[in-house]
Amino acid sequence: MTSAGLLAVRAEWGGRQFGQIAVRLQRPPVAQLFVGQIPEAVVKTIPYLYTLCAHAQRAAAQAALAAAMGEARRPVDDGELWVELLHENFWRLLLDWPTALGLPPAQSAFAAWRAARQGSQCLAETQKLIAVSVRPMAAACLMRLDETVPSSAAGGEVPGMPELAPETWLAYWQGLSPQPPALARPASPQAAFRGRLAEVEQAAEALASGAPYPVVAAGGDGWGVAQTITARGILTHAVHVDDGRVLRYRVVAPTDIHFADAAALTELLAGRQAESPEAGRQLLEQAVLALDPCLPYTLELNDA
Repeated sequence: MTSAGLLAVRAEWGGRQFGQIAVRLQRPPVAQLFVGQIPEAVVKTIPYLYTLCAHAQRAAAQAALAAAMGEARRPVDDGELWVELLHENFWRLLLDWPTALGLPPAQSAFAAWRAARQGSQCLAETQKLIAVSVRPMAAACLMRLDETVPSSAAGGEVPGMPELAPETWLAYWQGLSPQPPALARPASPQAAFRGRLAEVEQAAEALASGAPYPVVAAGGDGWGVAQTITARGILTHAVHVDDGRVLRYRVVAPTDIHFADAAALTELLAGRQAESPEAGRQLLEQAVLALDPCLPYTLELNDA
């Protein structure tokens, strides 16, 4: 298991349809390391422990801790955050989704953009990558998706940037609400794919216009919650500080909710049929990608 954890997905295939689906998500108790620490130490440590979307993780940590202590949140590097969001989306759209759909990935195009993303030509290279590689690849992927999941069954509106609501999460964190807010999940692989594509277009426009990156927080009197967006959805950091030290800390990523059990995968695969084990494995891979885990995962498909 890596420092991020490990996800194992197992399903039964009964000749055409999926049977029992099981999910096992293992997460190391990283947030426990922050207990007893001063806030500044937590902010410095976060990017080293959460290397995926490290900038978003740091921004959320800073905002949650500032809210808890009643302080002004530090400014963030908006461009850096938009580029990080684009990086994760490009990775999925150009490498992982094509592979899961039997298409050759656009490795060279992605690698060229990745090498240029920190330079002065980042915006131009981003716009070029979207026009030359992302949109044509997306069209090809959606054609394959419509073959495996009929458009009549695809369903679901294309989501835009998710809405952040730290106040609602704060009530749960303080014990004033019995359950955390529900996290929306895609209605189909097509909806997830189209939502990611729409997010890329929005992020590129935001990068071009210098729009602020969405980071919001709520709290006070030692309690703080901050939320921001990542390529996988809403990232939440929650903290309780007393006498300048962290008493409790929690990090909640979409993976923790989507793969807490097999419900989300079961919904995405309901009624799906495959003519062969290979086709069944592709459908399983597409469903997992639609929920987009932020850690390594293994797939196992067994004959029922």
